[in-house]
This record gives sequence, C-alpha cells and structure tokens, in this order.
Amino acid sequence: MVLGKQRLSVNVLTLITTLREVGRLPVATIKWLFGTVYLLPLSTGGITAVLHQVARRAAPEVAASRDRIRASPVVHADETGWREGGKNGYVWGLGTATERYFVRGGRGKGMLDDALGPDFQGVLVSDFYAAYDHYPGLHQRCWVHLLRDCHDLCEPYSKDVALQRWAAALRRIFERGKAVTGNAQERQRAQRHLTQELREQCAGPSTDPLAVHGKLCRRILKYLPELLTFVGNPAVPADNNAAERNLRSLVVQRKISGGTRSPQGSSTVMTLASLFGTWQAQGINSFTALRQLLTSPQL
Repeated sequence: MVLGKQRLSVNVLTLITTLREVGRLPVATIKWLFGTVYLLPLSTGGITAVLHQVARRAAPEVAASRDRIRASPVVHADETGWREGGKNGYVWGLGTATERYFVRGGRGKGMLDDALGPDFQGVLVSDFYAAYDHYPGLHQRCWVHLLRDCHDLCEPYSKDVALQRWAAALRRIFERGKAVTGNAQERQRAQRHLTQELREQCAGPSTDPLAVHGKLCRRILKYLPELLTFVGNPAVPADNNAAERNLRSLVVQRKISGGTRSPQGSSTVMTLASLFGTWQAQGINSFTALRQLLTSPQL
C-alpha cells in the first residue's frame, strides 16, 4: 500500500521511522541499510522528508496525548538543552505513566504554561528550577535532587558533626515520609507533622552565617510546602526520576547529533519522540501502531 502520491509504501515509511525512533539509527545508516539490504536507494533528503511527513500525520495523535496529560492528576516535568541551527534552546518534557509530550523552545516559565495549558489543576512534580516556582497548584519537588545536593555538601565536610547530624535527620524525615500509610486523614496529619519537623531542622542553620548547610536549609524552607506532598497523597511520587528517564532518549540523540538545524526539524523530532515515547509507555508495538496510524483515514 502506498500513502498518497509517492513511491514509498506505508511499510517502508513505517520501517524508516521505526528504525530512526526505536533503533536510534542515524539517517546515513538507514540509507545504507535500504540501499544494501532492500536494494532501495534513498537519499538523505528523502529519508528526512519521510520523517517530516510521518510527524505531520502524527500531530493530531500527539495533541491528543498532550491533552490527556493536561487532564491528569499528576504530571512530571523536566527540561534539557537542545540546540537548533547552532542556537541554544531547551526541550520541555511532560509525562504521566502512559503519556509523553515534548516541545522545544526557551527556558522561561512561559514554556511550562504553554505546555500545561491554562486549565491544568493536577500535582506538578519537578526539580528545583525556578521556572516551576510560579505554578499555583499542588507541587512536589524532587527528593533525589535534594538528597544528592545534601550528599555532595557533606562529602568535603565529613568532620563537621553538626552537618552530618543534620543530614542524617533530613534523610530520616524522608524515609519516615515514604513509610507513611493509612487513610487520607492520617496521611495528611503525618504530612503536617513531618513538615513541622523539617522546618525545625532547618530554621537554625538557615540564619547561622557559619553553618555550611545554611544555604541548603534556606532552599528547603523556601520550598517547604512542596516537599512532602507525597506523604499526604500516595499517588504522588517523591522524586522526578520518571521525567529524567523520559528525556533520556532525546539527551542521547542530542549528544550524537548536536541538535537540529531548523524549526521544522525540531518540530519533527519532538513530535516523533512524543508519539513513540507514549507507545513505549503503554507497551504498544511501535511498528504496528505506526502502520495503523498511517493507514487510518484522516479526519
């Protein structure tokens, strides 16, 4: 079956795109593979045109995935660098257990607002980057980032007894929060108790100019209402590892390619990453799903 007025069949379009997105093959390798194994000569521009075409066809599916993310009760968000035409920029990734959505742009808070949409009312899980600060709803900051910063701070000050005791107390609060069970009322009561305990642990060092951990304590106090949301709501994770895992394939692609050359190239990469990332999260066979998408009637 051939899609539209072109010489390449749906199977070929599907295979090219799947090799690129799932197999992570460079365009040059795909070109060699088709010319050598399938005796089908393809140009670099031709393969790139296929990816653009598939991305255009997939755009409504990706938009629907984005809308489902916006309606979700919990959303992970993260960002990473992405150059376009030699200019710096950033990829923003939103995700749930079953959906992925990526978009490239600047690093300002407006990117988050555009990605989440004006009606998002769920819990936002993120790291401590300031662009997330203005989100007015419930928030969970990543404890992996926090404990990593604590560990990095403690290493060169291994003989600072006050610092080491404080770090141990911080970890105990986290572990006790992870161990909380019970009904909603019991969990919220535990959240309030642990929040107060964390406040007390950080209050003194935050104003002590000699405390090595003063700066970190001030950060904890700043984000205190957003650190223990996971205790009150068991559906909220304590870390943002899922968002970092979601971005990993794009990070690898960026390291290999250095980014994209044009806005169209960036749009295609983001669309296909969103599409295939969602299928992977849902445990769907990407080749079968893409072939079905390309052969389905367009509305």
